[in-house]
Order: sequence, then structure tokens, then C-alpha cells
Amino acid sequence: MQIRTLLAGSALAALLAGCAAGPTEQAAAPEMEATTVTYQGTLPCRNCDGIDLNVTLNGEEQDVVADRTFELKASYRAHPQNPPDENYAGNWEVLQGTEQDPAATVYELAPDGDGQTYYFLRVDPQTLELIDPNLRRFQNSEMLQLKRL
Repeated sequence: MQIRTLLAGSALAALLAGCAAGPTEQAAAPEMEATTVTYQGTLPCRNCDGIDLNVTLNGEEQDVVADRTFELKASYRAHPQNPPDENYAGNWEVLQGTEQDPAATVYELAPDGDGQTYYFLRVDPQTLELIDPNLRRFQNSEMLQLKRL
């Protein structure tokens, strides 16, 4: 009887040891998906009813610049000259601090090729605000804000 118990115990231990070892091949780790965030708003316009601005940022602040891309689309509402939509793409940089707030986060959007460089102050995670190239806010700052979709 003791031999039978000993054999059963040994078989059970071998079975459990085999289960604990698991498969020898490791499954491939899932790839991280790029973060994409879109902000939209309508900016004031002297000659039209407003400029609809759509900014999509791809990547994370901690990524290298080459991995941070953007797309910007500007559409003019009821402009007398009916200009075409402006579409830019390029990379975005993270700048720290402004004259008024040394802890502020500013995104610099530099288009590939020709085009204007845009600067946006991150007011909060849901809001970007267009600022001037000297990293200063405009007087009508509330009218220059884009909201996260």
C-alpha cells in the first residue's frame, strides 16, 4: 500500500512539475499603438467668419521628435477670396516654459517644407491655445483655444 501511495504521489508531482514549466516559447509582446489626439476650434478672422482649425498630434511627449508627427488643417469660412484649405504635416517639439509661466508646456509644430510654424500652449489636457512665436499669449486668448475631441 505504501508503494502504491508513493507511486501515485510521484506521478502527481511529475504532472504538476510539467504544468508549472509551461510552454517553452514566449508569445510576442503586443506592439504599443501610437497615441493620436485631435484638437479642434474656430479662430477669429479679419476677412471671414472664422478659421476652422483641426490639429492631430501623433506620438507622446516622451517620444523622440522623429516619432512625433502632426497634421494641421485650416479652412476659411465665408472668405471673400475663397482660399483653398491649408494642410500641413511635420513633426512637433515639446518646449518648456513661457515668459509668464516657466513650468508651461508648449508644442512647436514645424511643417515639412514650406509653411508656418505654429506654437500651442497646453492649457490643460483638453485645451491647446495658439500663442505667438515668442511664446506669449495673445490678448484674446480664449478665442484662440482648441478643444480635444
